[in-house]
Amino acid sequence: MNARLRIAINGYGRIGRCFLRALMVSPLRDRFAVVAINEPSDLASMAYLTRFDSTHGCFPGTVDVGDGCLRIDGADIPVFHACTPDGVNWAALGVDLLIEASGIYGYRHELETFLAAGCRRLLLSHPGHSAVDVDRTVVFGMNDALLTGEERIVSAASCTTNAIVPILAMLDEAYGLDHALLTTLHSVMNDQPLIDGYHHTDLHRTRSAMQSMIPVSTGLAKGVARLLPELGGRIEAKAIRVPVVNVSAIDLVATLRRGTSAAEVNALLKNAADSSARIAYTAAPHASIDFNHSPHSAIVDAGQIRMSGDRLLNLLIWFDNEWGFANRMLDVAACWGERMR
Repeated sequence: MNARLRIAINGYGRIGRCFLRALMVSPLRDRFAVVAINEPSDLASMAYLTRFDSTHGCFPGTVDVGDGCLRIDGADIPVFHACTPDGVNWAALGVDLLIEASGIYGYRHELETFLAAGCRRLLLSHPGHSAVDVDRTVVFGMNDALLTGEERIVSAASCTTNAIVPILAMLDEAYGLDHALLTTLHSVMNDQPLIDGYHHTDLHRTRSAMQSMIPVSTGLAKGVARLLPELGGRIEAKAIRVPVVNVSAIDLVATLRRGTSAAEVNALLKNAADSSARIAYTAAPHASIDFNHSPHSAIVDAGQIRMSGDRLLNLLIWFDNEWGFANRMLDVAACWGERMR
């Protein structure tokens, strides 16, 4: 597609705003024209939270409020406040690709409502409820070559899947993975209350987000199996929310089929980072805040690699669950856009 891809954003929360910010500072910026944002909140609040962000800092350009629009760097983006997928006439806006960042819709019949309302294609900021709910799930740098441009609904997977799938694939290719256990240490999210309250049917999520480490459910193992089916039945996962506002980590414990050493694993992962803009490697003594606003999908912490014997491996993988994932969504959108007809 030679013309600028006409994109819109549905849901202007953490990922929606990070996606727009990432686009505005990206070399890919000229490939896109943002033609609409749909968000139930009021326009003044949207403009304020675009300008000022407690996690990622002030917006690097200009943000103003126009007549029913956000004016970003002098360009007007019409804003709608619909609460249903068909509440906006996407066809009239000529939307080539809708970034679905509300996180609300995951079943195909729900997603197809956007298509029926005039969107040509849909890119999700979350996994579909099942493999049949989307045409393809893409982890950029892993399987984006499979995008044909004919797909109508694509998922960019999740922040955790983007962080761990490339690492698991490398380990499996190099040593063979027998089994793996993934523990995600995830920053707080907006489905948790600041103080105990009736916020969720999962009783864990009724507890104060900033006072405890809280176990929650996760679909990470299912997401890994969807992308790496050869590992199906050999991956298990759990998640714990921790009281920080951003940056998460995955603690990986894996049994390997071929013996190795920490030094050899370190060399493998460093070489992978040297050849990829999406994976980083560090040997410095870090705390999580050091990776705030990192655009990488995963940062391997070399100082935390451990081996018990020569086949039981433990890794710690950091990732900015907001900024890193927003950048991968942008990568998927650009790659997909090049192949659309």
